[in-house]
Amino acid sequence: MMQKQSRDKILKMVQMAMLIAISLVLMMLIRFPIFPSAAFLQYDMVDVPVMVGAFLFGPLSGLLILLIEAFLQAFLLGGDGWVGFLMHFLAQGSWVLIAGLFYKKWRSPRGIAAGLAVGSICATLLMIPLNYIFTVHFYGVPLDAVNQLMLPAIIPFNLIKMGVNSLIAAGVYIPVARYLGRRKKNVVDNQDQL
Repeated sequence: MMQKQSRDKILKMVQMAMLIAISLVLMMLIRFPIFPSAAFLQYDMVDVPVMVGAFLFGPLSGLLILLIEAFLQAFLLGGDGWVGFLMHFLAQGSWVLIAGLFYKKWRSPRGIAAGLAVGSICATLLMIPLNYIFTVHFYGVPLDAVNQLMLPAIIPFNLIKMGVNSLIAAGVYIPVARYLGRRKKNVVDNQDQL
């Protein structure tokens, strides 16, 4: 029993590390602006594996995956340092936590859809004050410039990014969960035969 628990913990840690690695690879491969008027807003899929991890292992594990991924992105892979790290972790953390909690309570496609929708809206709304605080005070962008970009670029960008990443995360998670469920059942069946 003790050996199985130890093996399960190691497997979970390895799978979480793989999700972090996939996130970082996606960050380097897929990154482009959606709005030419705000080219600094870059779409990426970096948080899709994080959400898959939240669905697989629970919301707190999803937050841990996000914490490590955001730290590595911000400080080791040419990200925006501590400001980018904090904005990323807070906004995406709300998405991961809310969607993960919804799915933990309602383990169904509807739970996934509702959690991703509510999480996306919350993350988008959270980016409004985060942009006013961090973009103005730490990046030195004038308040008027942030005001002028908020409705035509910042809010739509975050809604699009969160919506697309939510669709991709759900589309990836469902077959992965089915595969892992079948694999786990096969392992149990094989152990029963021994």
